[in-house]
Amino acid sequence: MQPETLLRWHRDLIRRRWTYARRPGRPSIPAGTVAIILRLARENPTWGYRRIQGELATMGVVLSPSSVWAILQRNDIDPAPMRSDPTWAEFLRSQASSILACDFFSVDTVLLKRLYLLFFIELDTRRVHVTGVTAHPIGPWVVQQARNLTMALEDRVHPVKFLIRDRDTKFTSSFDEVFRADGIRIIRTPIRAPRANAFAERFVGTVRRECLDRMLILGRRHLERVLDEYVAHYNGHRPHRALGQLAPLTMDSPTPIDDPQPAELRRRDAAFGLIHEYQLAA
Repeated sequence: MQPETLLRWHRDLIRRRWTYARRPGRPSIPAGTVAIILRLARENPTWGYRRIQGELATMGVVLSPSSVWAILQRNDIDPAPMRSDPTWAEFLRSQASSILACDFFSVDTVLLKRLYLLFFIELDTRRVHVTGVTAHPIGPWVVQQARNLTMALEDRVHPVKFLIRDRDTKFTSSFDEVFRADGIRIIRTPIRAPRANAFAERFVGTVRRECLDRMLILGRRHLERVLDEYVAHYNGHRPHRALGQLAPLTMDSPTPIDDPQPAELRRRDAAFGLIHEYQLAA
């Protein structure tokens, strides 16, 4: 006979012998209350367990601070406000109306000449500004594009406070100084971290997929014409999920139509016929 067998018999004997009902302990906290506590902690990283307990009290949910502390601990959330530093995504969402991002990308012509494009994108409206195309993106040229953009941004409702850029050497100290003179703080992305400038990277992928990868570029003037048409489409017509399927320069949503008629559909070609824009005739 193994010792484990004897011990198991003894446990079974005790279980059959003591059959009276156990006294109820502290009542468990409802699952709904736990879910609310976790949501408050997730959406308010500066709140500690006592602040969360106070917020619950304003809603009529009576709970001791120690119970809130224990719930946060069980779910691997620091009960103290040590979660105060916002994530990069949270920072971008909260400051989008005052953030500008910029980047370079290159295009090879049919004769294998490489051209460089400098563009800026407004994070709140997704509006894109292609400031210039050149085969030699030297420092003075880049600085001049920065000056041109700052003049174009003077009419913005929300002034720009931050500019996100990578660590490309083409962005010289003189380039940064142009924006600092207007009170704009420069934020340099970490090395080899394209997601830190995700809005600019996403535009590069979009313009390549929808336009540049589908045609041969003959030269700088041809590329400038193509980009002018595409950017006009991107800013004036192309729907964006983050904007509720509106375009960056579209202020109001169209009036809903319950039964559109195919005969009223009108098409307009953009970007030399590569992209089609549609609307219903009035």
